[in-house]
Amino acid sequence: MKFSPLVDRVKGESVAAWTIHAEARDAKLRGEDVIVLSIGDPELPTLPPVLDRAVDTLRAGDIRYTPAAGRRGLREAIAEVHRRRTAQAVDADNVIFLSGAQNALFAASLCIAGAGDEVIALEPLYPSYPATIRASGAQLVRVPAPASGGFRPNLDLLEASITARTRALFFATPNNPSGVILNDSELAQIGALARRHSLWIVADEVYAGLAPEGRVPGLAALLPDQVVTIGSLSKSHSMPGFRAGWMVGPKALIEHAEALSLCMLYGLPGFIQEAALTALRGTNAPELRIRELCTARRDQLLQGLKGVKGIRCCAPEAGMFTLIDVRDTGLSGYDFMRGLFASERVSVLDGGVFGEETRGFVRLCFATDEATLREAMARIRRFLGTLTR
Repeated sequence: MKFSPLVDRVKGESVAAWTIHAEARDAKLRGEDVIVLSIGDPELPTLPPVLDRAVDTLRAGDIRYTPAAGRRGLREAIAEVHRRRTAQAVDADNVIFLSGAQNALFAASLCIAGAGDEVIALEPLYPSYPATIRASGAQLVRVPAPASGGFRPNLDLLEASITARTRALFFATPNNPSGVILNDSELAQIGALARRHSLWIVADEVYAGLAPEGRVPGLAALLPDQVVTIGSLSKSHSMPGFRAGWMVGPKALIEHAEALSLCMLYGLPGFIQEAALTALRGTNAPELRIRELCTARRDQLLQGLKGVKGIRCCAPEAGMFTLIDVRDTGLSGYDFMRGLFASERVSVLDGGVFGEETRGFVRLCFATDEATLREAMARIRRFLGTLTR
């Protein structure tokens, strides 16, 4: 029997890099001595009021169908958070609540691009972006941010990559995996290009809550008819399993996304939405907690691996990841990832899945407890010692 070509477009070329993570996850579930630093799953518990709200509403019978775009009260709360972060005047009609940020990115791609179109994405980029964009039939155009320049975007190359077929520009700020935050100057140039060429901008701000003051510079207020903002509670509120993500954009786009959600998700569980609403209307304590954790662990990691022969840690501006340059070991990021897990049972992620510029790097998540990170660093140093010998 034959399958649609879509299955290959969605699978993409990065699947192999996740095999070590899957092995590490399964080994940990079996109780083996492994350290999993290959995924951004913060080891902080969800706050009790959020959990209590989910349990209480579930037990009270909140198991019926919900609106495809999300309950209005939740959408109003998301709009309030968005206004606070971006100064963009939006209301509930500018918001759709979706099952995680990845579904929001997928919906945005399907609504703004199609067969024959081109979508530019700034590298390094999250491994699911290619499949997300190609699923719509559009062609992905990668614009690399060079490692030699600290992974900051090459705006001249960006401008040169725009053609008559370009429909949109995707980027994450803070970036995953580099932790780079696009600054006002970079965004001004990007905004000028978007205005001149009538481009959609899809700004993935999932890690914005981990940036200083819980916000990042953006273009939503300046280009309200062209900017789509993606948000989530997974990282900022330690709620990855709740799949609480959203899209904020022009009302016409939200209506199209709602039609898409209607035939794919048909609304999300009410008790999940009530938990998300509780999180959004609570204090900013969760964001402060994760920011403080990530700052402390980042500094611990950078200091602990400083001067270690064969590697160099890149200091992120925000987020929960660091890229480690392993090119001096003579190994590719993929081989370093496999060797480290085989030798020391520490899982990291091959940087090659994020783009060509990160092929000689690995990504490490440092959002864990102090003792675990200290042990992981000891194992990394020991592994590097075996390479030297």
